[in-house]
Amino acid sequence: MGLRTEGTLIERMGIELEEVGAERVTARMPVAGNTQPAGLLHGGASVVLAETLGSIAAQLHGGPGRAAVGIEVNATHHRGVRDGWVHGEAVAVHRGRTTASYEIVVSDDAGRRVCTARLTCMILATG
Repeated sequence: MGLRTEGTLIERMGIELEEVGAERVTARMPVAGNTQPAGLLHGGASVVLAETLGSIAAQLHGGPGRAAVGIEVNATHHRGVRDGWVHGEAVAVHRGRTTASYEIVVSDDAGRRVCTARLTCMILATG
């Protein structure tokens, strides 16, 4: 998958992809620049990280000539983070013919769970 990140939200949020595959995608994102006014990591930033990782994995699962589009995302925020990086890991829960679902765990530098999210994507034919 030729993933273009220049000029996208991935670039703007500072997300750095690490492992990329249909079964599992990992990345990290800086807390700095992604905070709310009180100085904590913005909950929406955690959701952006989660949806990014799950969407990339679903697109890889779909393969050439197909597109993955998010149809549902939910997230539970467990703790605040003020500095460092957060690390995301998307793991496949279901990889079917027309849908793919991923659980995404976002953790801080100490490995503590910050957010748990789930993303479901519909797999569509593009041609």
